[in-house]
Amino acid sequence: MEWTYWRIVCKYGHVGIRKEVSVARHIRLPAQCTLLDACQVASEMPGVKNNGVFSCRKITLDEFLLGHREEAENLYLQKLKKYNDQSA
Repeated sequence: MEWTYWRIVCKYGHVGIRKEVSVARHIRLPAQCTLLDACQVASEMPGVKNNGVFSCRKITLDEFLLGHREEAENLYLQKLKKYNDQSA
């Protein structure tokens, strides 16, 4: 199966009134997916604010792998994933 890779900057909430954290997420989608599909997937991620997709662009596999590693080291995402695992 062919894949496309996307870098999407999302605004996350729950860090204070009228405050937010912007985090780059890296996702893999089937090749037939468009920019709008990628934005829709990102907007449905846990913790993303309403109208929380800031930017979205197609990237290469190497950029995806590097970005995915950086996501694993992001303290905000670690805390968010830990919280979501406990509440499930």
